[in-house]
Amino acid sequence: MARRERKQPHPLGGDRGPVRYGPPAPDPGLPVLPELAGVLAASAAWTRPEPPGGGTILREAARAYWERRGLHGGPGSIVAAPGPQPLLLALIAAHGGDVLMPRPCPAGWMPQARLLGRPAYHVPTPAECGGIPDPYALLETVRRVRAEGGRPRLLLISVADDPTATLAPPELVREVCEAAVAEGLHVVSDETWRDTLHRPHDTVLLSPAEMCPDDVTVVCDLAGALTPSAWPVAVARFPDTVRATARRARVLDVLTALGALVAEPVARAAAHALCEPEPVRARIRQAAALQAHVASAAHRAVLGAGALARPPQAGRHLYADLGPLRTRLAARGVTDSMELEEYLTERLGAPAPGGHRFGDELGALRVRLSTGPLLGSTPEQQTESLTAVEPLELPHVAQALSIFEAALDELR
Repeated sequence: MARRERKQPHPLGGDRGPVRYGPPAPDPGLPVLPELAGVLAASAAWTRPEPPGGGTILREAARAYWERRGLHGGPGSIVAAPGPQPLLLALIAAHGGDVLMPRPCPAGWMPQARLLGRPAYHVPTPAECGGIPDPYALLETVRRVRAEGGRPRLLLISVADDPTATLAPPELVREVCEAAVAEGLHVVSDETWRDTLHRPHDTVLLSPAEMCPDDVTVVCDLAGALTPSAWPVAVARFPDTVRATARRARVLDVLTALGALVAEPVARAAAHALCEPEPVRARIRQAAALQAHVASAAHRAVLGAGALARPPQAGRHLYADLGPLRTRLAARGVTDSMELEEYLTERLGAPAPGGHRFGDELGALRVRLSTGPLLGSTPEQQTESLTAVEPLELPHVAQALSIFEAALDELR
């Protein structure tokens, strides 16, 4: 794997370096839900894309999806795009000013700001979780950016987080949102992973839009829980304000200029998934329960090797800190997260993106480890994993976990 150019960060955490290719999203490791495949196939004869921002059926399905989660509004507040990247790019363009985001953060966030030439700054996360900045660090960063002549306008957060797979406590989310709004920041809440909670009855997810309805735009990549990543669809829900209406219009302008239109067959399948019929709800429940089993086993393996990681609470990955193993890694020529990415990707046979891709320091030996590759290499094995009462006892899952553990154990 080719080495990438190293860059010096801006003193406040902004990075105006060139765009670098990013890692793939965590692979669900599961076959397509047959009902969704049927909807897509039945719509295959449609040859025209949806209009910019999505058609009426898709936007109404997204409105109803959020209505069931306590976020009210009409389909006129919804915008759809072919994936999260063009949608986030349009949102950043529509708001103007500097962008703030937690460290670490999803790999796609910083590149969008870079493409627009916007200054962007990382803010440390609290000890309890990732996905949101520490509220006091946020206020200090805003003060320092303004003292340097910057114009902080937008805060990106993810309550159910990629890459850390943690869930932010509601009280911390409230503190962060209140601090951001008090400083004149608009909040973009990425809720892609909200339907992947490993223990939904034991945890509480509170959307920032429930706390600050006039100051939060919610975005969701449907590939988190509802559709395959090969069918790119993301949706955004805007506040019901005059200012938000103008920003939504600007987002539509940008999506139109980009030609970022959702394909009609994909839109039909996405709308069906957003309506959450019983087969879709059942798949969401099964997938979350399966990921809870496998992620817990992977977490135990990480801790057993002497590394660190917060317990995964959502999604299909975990974020490991191999700093305690630095001496053993250095003996193998691994001294930073780029080299760690190459080392583990080779040994695991699956992408293991380093923390530098998520805004972490290059010298920190952190890595995002996906659980999807542990579920089987064929649709038959993956389906068996999904329906098994004890998935960890399946031979293919046990073998995959054994390889995973061995790659870490050799560093002890």
